[in-house]
Amino acid sequence: MFLGKNSTTPPPEVDENPPIYVTQPSLPPLEEFQYYLESIWENKILTNGGPFHKSLEQALCEYLGVQHISLFSNGTLALLTALKALDIKGEVITTPYTFIATAHSLLWNGIDPVFVDIDPKTFNLAADKIEAAITTATQAILPVHCYGNPCDTQAIKNIADRNDLKVIYDAAHAFGVKQRDRSLLLDGDLSVLSFHATKVFNTFEGGAIISHSAEMKKHIDNLKNFGITDEVTVSELGINGKMSEINAAFGLLQLQHVDKAIERRGAIDKLYRKLLFGISGIECMEYQGVFTKNYSYFPIFVSESYPITRDKLYQKLCNQGIYSRKYFHPLISQFPMYSKIPSAHPSSLPVASKVASQVLCLPLYPNLVDEDIERITNAIRYI
Repeated sequence: MFLGKNSTTPPPEVDENPPIYVTQPSLPPLEEFQYYLESIWENKILTNGGPFHKSLEQALCEYLGVQHISLFSNGTLALLTALKALDIKGEVITTPYTFIATAHSLLWNGIDPVFVDIDPKTFNLAADKIEAAITTATQAILPVHCYGNPCDTQAIKNIADRNDLKVIYDAAHAFGVKQRDRSLLLDGDLSVLSFHATKVFNTFEGGAIISHSAEMKKHIDNLKNFGITDEVTVSELGINGKMSEINAAFGLLQLQHVDKAIERRGAIDKLYRKLLFGISGIECMEYQGVFTKNYSYFPIFVSESYPITRDKLYQKLCNQGIYSRKYFHPLISQFPMYSKIPSAHPSSLPVASKVASQVLCLPLYPNLVDEDIERITNAIRYI
């Protein structure tokens, strides 16, 4: 039983609690997937834009409020292809505070990443620092909607327009997020989604590029299929990024359950905030602005007034079978393939460096029960 914040008696130690992992894939009832599998076995179409692939593209366009979407086998291939589709070269301004795939997609394309510090409230690329990083080699901006929080899209658009730059949003965390009843995915030249197993919406593995014209969608779809135009023509240098029929079918089924999953995520977010309230040195992330949230992560920040450091709290939770994550530590800029870049020096990234040393993402997934949330917050409260 949870002991309130005013209790002076710590909860009893329990040695045999099952582990609580930072995330867990959301899965629909197995029996509901049987119909889709039987259909695939009957028509024997496994890939190359089959009926479930086409149906999922249409369903996602309707759900997300976009016109053009291209499905991929994973989000990283979608990022790689988005950069290729816009023929980006030279330098691209991006954030050090994100998953490594964001910057890796640049290096894999032979593009030089330029890191810019983050906003201290949203942890997104700081729009007011972008312009100072632009050079004659800059061709694009690659921001990330970190934790599903919208970037300052209008400010970034203004900068891009003034400097004739492309904008590609890494929207891996932002499935279903809207501002003023408008999809966040409509901003920028392209937006890229991840449908990895642990995301709010998943297709086992998967991803997508949202574009804004039929011409660009056709170009992207050609690139993800080796650049093949017809049986005897290869018109450009492409890659194999196609989503299979099994993944697409699973996505169609997942889409029927995603609203309920997001609702439960919101309830977990609310309970965490209630149970963590009043713990000195523990801060929950405050949402900036009004937008439709998907509750993709629950980051807390361990400040100097907490009795132990973030790293010691992380280890304490691990010792109790509670597996949180230091998302995102280390910063991308600290990894060896990036650390020699001038913009990667910690002195250029003070906000990102501080946030990365304090952040801890707590377990969050729809099947996480209230009793486990109490167990997690008790472990944080009683040192």
